[in-house]
Amino acid sequence: MTDIDSRLSELGLTLPDAPAPAANYVPYVISGSTVFVSGQISQGPDGLIKGKLGEGMTTEDGAKAAASCALALLAQAKAACGGDWTKLKRVVKLTGFVNSTGDFTEQPKVINGASDLLVAVLGDAGKHSRSAVSAASLPLGVAVEIEGIFELN
Repeated sequence: MTDIDSRLSELGLTLPDAPAPAANYVPYVISGSTVFVSGQISQGPDGLIKGKLGEGMTTEDGAKAAASCALALLAQAKAACGGDWTKLKRVVKLTGFVNSTGDFTEQPKVINGASDLLVAVLGDAGKHSRSAVSAASLPLGVAVEIEGIFELN
């Protein structure tokens, strides 16, 4: 795997601090060599990325929101590794939830924002299985929420 911090910098990306839980749960659980990361909601430096796909929010905007979720997932994975990226082996699976109207059908294109970012940062170790699901609403009105499963060395 490439040097993750260097790759983030090359891509012009800044890893946020691992977000604190918003309710009664933990941000991640380690079981054996698997890390289960709780759903990370779309947010950037200016706050929450809110909206509904198919109702005033474009697929491209949704993909950017999904990319912000991927950065938060990486931040949680780094925290789970104690800050040592060499302990991270790969991304196993993402489950993406898209706040969208009933007739919106481009959920996979939205979640590609996260998938593409993870592959750009991690190379082959970023390739994963995934689901992209429509949701009638998401917490705090955010556009996207993504949970992840990672494997440790």
